Amino acid sequence: MQFDGTSKARRASGEELKHLMFIGAFGEYCIVQEQQAIVVPPDIPFDRACLIGCGVMTGVGAALNVAHIGRADTVMVIGCGAVGLAAVQGARLASAAKIIAVDIDDGKLELAQRMGATRGVNAKREDVAAAAKQESCGRGADVVIEAAGSAAAFPPTVEAVRPGGEVVWLGKIDVNHEVSFRWGALMQEKRIRRSSYGDARPARDFPMLARAYLEGQLMLDELITQRIRLDAINEAFSALRESKVIRSVIMFG
Repeated sequence: MQFDGTSKARRASGEELKHLMFIGAFGEYCIVQEQQAIVVPPDIPFDRACLIGCGVMTGVGAALNVAHIGRADTVMVIGCGAVGLAAVQGARLASAAKIIAVDIDDGKLELAQRMGATRGVNAKREDVAAAAKQESCGRGADVVIEAAGSAAAFPPTVEAVRPGGEVVWLGKIDVNHEVSFRWGALMQEKRIRRSSYGDARPARDFPMLARAYLEGQLMLDELITQRIRLDAINEAFSALRESKVIRSVIMFG
């Protein structure tokens, strides 16, 4: 429902439609509350600005708002889709000394390195925790950000982080799915935080991200694999599930 407890949308039959997260997605028009409308710099094209509102905010926010990344820190990002690539950029903006990108797709790892990662690790061929220790004099990463959304990606996060380090989980899996951890990997004062939106404050963060793009500090164009019309949305979702795209942007009109 909307903030006032009602729904603003109906099917042609008159049946009430609910809104996810107070928005209307994949529609040419939507009705939002005043507090949901965020002004961005007029120079940013809307087909780039649209990426900010979810994946980019979540990834960059995890690095800038949730984690505590210092200039000498080693950061590992597991999963290099749109959210993970944004987290890599967030770690770069936070001035991390080393940024280790982890994925099972070499193409995505190459893109992560273009966006600021200092090393790419293919989890099919390399041990993730060992790579973190290699890049940190044997300690482990200071911060590990998970953005893969795969059950297999969660256990390596706590194995790769150093004692006293931070783990930020961004990915989602089935809420009834169980994930197992080696108990010893949870010791040594490691801190685990679950975040859905990078501690976003949209009125503050969205314009900041737009400015970062316009100033050349944030790469958005490279996240767009294709631009499509609305009638191609099912094919675009299939391509996303098959990891053939980073993001598909719907162009109206």
